[in-house]
This record gives sequence, C-alpha cells and structure tokens, in this order.
Amino acid sequence: MANRRSIIAGNWKMNKTGAEARALAEAFVKEVGAFSGCDIVLCPPFTALEAVRAAIAGAKNIALGAQNVHFEASGAYTGEISVGMLKDAGCAYVIIGHSERRQYFAECDSLVNKKAKAALAGGLKPIVCVGETLDVRDAGGTEKLVRAQIAGGLAGLTAEQMASVVVAYEPVWAIGTGRTATPAQAQEVHGWIRDELKKLFGPAVAGATRIQYGGSVKASNTAELCGQPDIDGALVGGASLEAKGFADIVRAGAKG
Repeated sequence: MANRRSIIAGNWKMNKTGAEARALAEAFVKEVGAFSGCDIVLCPPFTALEAVRAAIAGAKNIALGAQNVHFEASGAYTGEISVGMLKDAGCAYVIIGHSERRQYFAECDSLVNKKAKAALAGGLKPIVCVGETLDVRDAGGTEKLVRAQIAGGLAGLTAEQMASVVVAYEPVWAIGTGRTATPAQAQEVHGWIRDELKKLFGPAVAGATRIQYGGSVKASNTAELCGQPDIDGALVGGASLEAKGFADIVRAGAKG
C-alpha cells in the first residue's frame, strides 16, 4: 500500500439538534481529541455546524464537514447551501453524491461532478461517494457502475485537484442493514476504483487518492476492512452517533 493516511468520517445524517450535536462532539473529543493516528471528520446537519465547530475547536486532528452542497455560489435556490456558507461555518470537507442523495433526490453523476468542482474551487475537500444497489450487485453490474460513477463524478478534474478529493465506496445494500461487504468484497471494488483512477489521472494520483469504505461499519470490523491494501478509512453512518463506539472505530481504522 502507498503511504496514504487513513481518514475516518462520521456522517450524522438527519440527526441531532445543535445542543445534542455539541454534547456528542464534546464527548467524542474527550475520547480521541489527542489521537493523531488518522484524519477525522465530523459531518453534522447544517444547523449543528456551528455547535460542532465550537466543540472541536481545540482538537487539531478533527475537521468539520457538511453532508451536501449546491454547485452555485448564490442565487434563487431555496433550501440549498453554498460552498461559501460552509466555509464560513468552518467546514473543511463536504460529502457529495451520498447514496441517499442519489436515491431520494435523484442526484446523478453529472450533478455530483458539478458539486465536486464547486467544492474544490471554493476550497472544500469533497468526499465523493459511489456504490451499487443489491439489484446491481446480484446482476453482476458492480464494476461497470462504480467505474462509470468514478469517471462521471470526477470528470474534468486535474491531478492537482485530486490531491484534495476523497472517494467513498458505499455498497447501498450494506448501509444501515447490518450487512457488510466482506473485506474481500470491499477490497475488490476499491481495487476497481483505484484502477479507474489510474486510467483517468495516472498511477501517481491513483496511488495517493484515499478511498473510504462505508456500509454498516462498526468497531468489530473496522480493523480488518482498513487492513485491506486499497481501503484507507471509513465513512461511518449510524455508528458515529455514539461517542465511545465511534472513537473505537477511529482507533481501529488508523493506519498512520
């Protein structure tokens, strides 16, 4: 494996008020505030960004992330949020193209691409998500779909921009279901992703890009998943809503 530093991100989804989020973040900081074995990102709802920003202010290893962003800088887009707003709230990262955004809000690869470009132009690091449904996997279409999502979502990016991009592979059939891709299954897809990155950007960029796994990640399976050669951390959903459990995942997923 190339010398890629592990990155563990917690996606809190539509959970936690501002006060609840601050309490959770403060408890999490007590657990791993001094831990330096990997990069850590907390992604609370928009309304809790400021509260979490305050809670993690003293922890140099914990960054703030958002769960979505619009591709325009401003305008008549009711209910949306811009890169500049997220930067102002203290965000360093933003999740783009999560399977729930694709499923419930019809986000496609071209929209993911526009959002990724906007994030990068505005100084945010995008966590670009890809992954297949159970129907696609059962039909043998995982490799074709994931390669297409990578090619479409990252189209037009430069090698320099890719240094700020994190890719997250999340098999939709394993999100919140308790089912997890085996380490071998996850590694196989991560390998296809890295191979596609090599085709698009060359071996140096492909070797340096961090690829997270997401899908029913828990402390008991993190170490084995992150021990695979092409898995560089985790995008954690429900398990990131409990401070000690998420801290255990962080410690288990560290690769230096």
